[in-house]
Amino acid sequence: MELRDIKIFLTLAEELHFGRTAERLHVSPARVSQSIKQQERRIGGALFERTSRSVRLTPLGTRLRDRLDAGYGEIMTGIEEAAATARGQAGPLTVGTFSTHYQEIAAVLDLFRQRHPQCDLRMREILPSDPFGGLRTERVDIGLLWLPVREPDLVVGPELHAEPLVLAVASGHPLARRDRVEMEELGDHLVVEVDGPIPDYVWHTHTPAVTPAGRPIRRGTAVATLEEAFTAIATGDVVSPIGSLAAASRQRRDITFRPIIDGPILRYAPVWRRTGETPLVRAFIRAAEDARTEPPGVTPA
Repeated sequence: MELRDIKIFLTLAEELHFGRTAERLHVSPARVSQSIKQQERRIGGALFERTSRSVRLTPLGTRLRDRLDAGYGEIMTGIEEAAATARGQAGPLTVGTFSTHYQEIAAVLDLFRQRHPQCDLRMREILPSDPFGGLRTERVDIGLLWLPVREPDLVVGPELHAEPLVLAVASGHPLARRDRVEMEELGDHLVVEVDGPIPDYVWHTHTPAVTPAGRPIRRGTAVATLEEAFTAIATGDVVSPIGSLAAASRQRRDITFRPIIDGPILRYAPVWRRTGETPLVRAFIRAAEDARTEPPGVTPA
């Protein structure tokens, strides 16, 4: 029995009138009559009792209606939801990350692509000196940013990963001979200053304004990109905390990285525009939440 014939049967069971059923379904009364006769032949029994004055269900027809009604509703709801999802979750979605941080959310990206192959998922780099610019100019739809983010026009999603900071110093710098350093020692050296619109409360999570004892941490060369920071650090004039992921991907002979035993931990979460929360954005956040809880190799339904 095809879906259109089930619909005809259920509508006639409700209307108990061939003319009204045909009108509701935008077909001819002959089409309704033909469909019911075909169903009765297939089943092997009468579903309706027909007279010149009335139409009513037989006991067999009543049982069939009761069995089909709920199931047909579930099928149609599923089809409509799938169609709505497909309409809302096709097209491009741009995700921005710092440098190589996209590798840390590979499981999220893989799960999202599996669920939404019709989406054109694009990646763009976000500069730490301007973490919100790409979102606000709509160059990216979702940014993977370190916390906290306290911007009224932006929404913060679930934490996805974290990384410790290491201290980047010139290979000839006195701190390069140390196995590890403490945050208090930043009060003895100039540190890289950021040249960009990043709010102070965000940057101070990375490079605090004062040491744990309250001494000011003095700023030196201002930089806008990570490469500019490494160039300044290599001169020996400044030092800087650097995310361990960036440090691992940029090993160089003129710069040494040393663990900071009491340094901040940078925690990252997806962030998006409050006015830009599309079905695709919501689907990405669901994938992010599911990827955090599912074991490797398991694809959530």
